[in-house]
Amino acid sequence: QAQLVESGGGLVQAGESLRLSCRTSGINYRINTMRWYRQATGKQRELIAQITSAGAAFYPDSLQGRFSTYRDVAGDTLYLQMRDLEPEDTAVYYCNVPRNDGDIWGQGTQVTVSS
Repeated sequence: QAQLVESGGGLVQAGESLRLSCRTSGINYRINTMRWYRQATGKQRELIAQITSAGAAFYPDSLQGRFSTYRDVAGDTLYLQMRDLEPEDTAVYYCNVPRNDGDIWGQGTQVTVSS
C-alpha cells in the first residue's frame, strides 16, 4: 500500500531553518512527480514545491530562494529545506503524489514559527 510519512516539523524562531522529510513506501517515487503543500489555519491548502522525476523543481515566486526540495537518490525520501522562516510560514506541511486515480497524501507535519 502506498504511503507517505512526513516528519521534521516543530517550533522554531523567525529566521531559523528547518528540514522536512517525506518518507515513501509502496511508491516508485523516482518516477513520480512529488509535491509539497501547506495549509495554515483558516486558509486553503497551497502548493509550495514540486519536483519531477527528472529532478526539475518548481516553487511559487513568493518562496523562491527560501525553500528547496530534493530527493534522496540513495533512498526513498523527499526533503523540503526551508530557511529564513517567517511567522507566515506557520502551517501544516504535507507531501503529495498526484495520480489520475487519486492523489496520495501524507498525514502532515506542523511547523510553527514564532516572531
